[in-house]
Amino acid sequence: MQSPIISPAPAMPEAANNKRDASSIPELHASYAARQITPSEAIDASRAAIESSERGEVWISRIARDVLMRQSAVLDAMLREEGEAVFRKMPLFGIPFAVKDNIDVAGIPTTAACPDYARIAESTAFAVARLQQAGAVLMGKTNLDQFATGLVGVRSPYGAVRNAFKPEHVSGGSSSGSATAVALGQVLFSLGTDTAGSGRIPAAFNHLVGLKPTRGLISAGGVVPACRTLDCVSIFANDVGDAWRIAQTAAGYDPADGYSRTPPMLGVKCGGYRIAVPEHPEFYGDRRAQRAFEQSLKTIGELPGVSLHPVPFPLFAEVAQLLYQGPWVAERRAAVGDFFAPHADRMDPVVRSILGQSDRFNAVDAFNAQYRLADLRRRAEHLLKDVDFMLTPTAPTFPTIDAVRADPVALNSQLGYYTNFVNLLDMAALAIPAHWREDGLPAGVTLIGPAGSDHRLAHAGARLQEAFGGKAQADVIAAEPLPFNEATVKLAVAGAHLHGQPLNWQLLEAGGRLLAATSTSPEYRLYALAACEPPKPGLARVATGGAAIAVEVWELPLRNFGAVVAAVPAPLGIGSLMLQNGECVKGFICEPAGLEGALDITLHGGWRAYLHATQT
Repeated sequence: MQSPIISPAPAMPEAANNKRDASSIPELHASYAARQITPSEAIDASRAAIESSERGEVWISRIARDVLMRQSAVLDAMLREEGEAVFRKMPLFGIPFAVKDNIDVAGIPTTAACPDYARIAESTAFAVARLQQAGAVLMGKTNLDQFATGLVGVRSPYGAVRNAFKPEHVSGGSSSGSATAVALGQVLFSLGTDTAGSGRIPAAFNHLVGLKPTRGLISAGGVVPACRTLDCVSIFANDVGDAWRIAQTAAGYDPADGYSRTPPMLGVKCGGYRIAVPEHPEFYGDRRAQRAFEQSLKTIGELPGVSLHPVPFPLFAEVAQLLYQGPWVAERRAAVGDFFAPHADRMDPVVRSILGQSDRFNAVDAFNAQYRLADLRRRAEHLLKDVDFMLTPTAPTFPTIDAVRADPVALNSQLGYYTNFVNLLDMAALAIPAHWREDGLPAGVTLIGPAGSDHRLAHAGARLQEAFGGKAQADVIAAEPLPFNEATVKLAVAGAHLHGQPLNWQLLEAGGRLLAATSTSPEYRLYALAACEPPKPGLARVATGGAAIAVEVWELPLRNFGAVVAAVPAPLGIGSLMLQNGECVKGFICEPAGLEGALDITLHGGWRAYLHATQT
């Protein structure tokens, strides 16, 4: 039985555009705002859907109903008192979610799908705490491949997690329960982890978005590590918009996590894309997977401004081999620590055999592998230097549970063909649903970019998801970069750089964020400049006879400000502008010579109002 509040993923391809209203954060918030449902009702419906489901293998532990009802009663009261303002203060207000059971939540056992390893967490993982502070309501902890070692979702004493669409197929791993809980409509989003593809393979197999951030962007503090140097906390959601909203909340520097960092973010690309694709993609004989990818490439290639550029893939395949056939397997053994030797016979036999391979490697092997990886990373950077991102199938094939049990290592290895190299090369990735396979199973593609390309990938991913029949969200994502963790500058714009105007793309590609629509102090005049393409106004400060002129204030990373200034043509320039609140910011101004022959349009109060008046 599905939740009447949260929409499950579509059961068949033709259902992909017919989701019910509460399949996203904005839609559930709209239901709250319209008083169609209360947080208590939504959370209890989520709990009921979990308990009535015949998918007990999805969950390892769940939050008690009385605890959930106390939490949601507080949210009910906040909604009554504050109304829609609460959504601005708490962007995940009343949103039910789950976390993978290798992520700590205070007072709840963390098992990593190994009962003998279980311990009660003393504190809550950094990322989970940020989500809860933003109003999200934790429903419980989900099943996984033991110690997050696997891409199949069957290596757990709590049961193999069955696929949300065809239960005889794997759900993907290791974040199997987290993805399936979202796909079944039991929660609206979930957290997984991703070392070799664990946040992407389950997304593809369950028709979800899987956001794997740049390493360290979301703290792994409070996560049982698989390979600590590579681990990422990942996000599962129904669409890119939700995944990006969650990332905006979860991301943040954690001084207690030695691998937490704040990499500089690339801006979005507002025009077309140059996309690298595998020259000879590998599907291990799975013709249905191949045809689904070919159909998806055709759809993408027909988008305006998009060009596809085949690149040789052996380099990336060699990097992928390092993860399990190189000394990084010893890092997995190090993550388990002293638990391994006395408890090996209590572990999943496949996981035990993988960790046992660490005995084949020594410190010399580890250094040599690092040297080889550095060389391969440099070659990969050169190979991709002229494209905006790479796009691959998320998975080359889609095995059944029985097939994986019969050949657990080889089939798991195949699933990592397009995922294993990403974290080793310090890249970000975004898995999105694409065209369905002919057998009614989901298929997906993954966008892959350098460290710090998270916002660019989210914006592009939203455009591609829309091309595959999803919601239009790219414009919203473009104007919502991650919270800044670097020096910034405020820039007031009055004309062609306003939101939706012809040159606004320059601010978006510089990583800009719209802070406010406001006006100048009442000491400016606005002119429509002559012979400008695109049309632009000029703003001039005057001693008398001035007026307040409508402007937008944008915030840009200081490192990108110079490029914006360099692109400003005469007679315009960047100077200091006084706002109506008395704040002085940088802004577009006009040389006096540029005002000769210009039309004074001050009486309109702003560029948009002038355009509206001249077009009606």
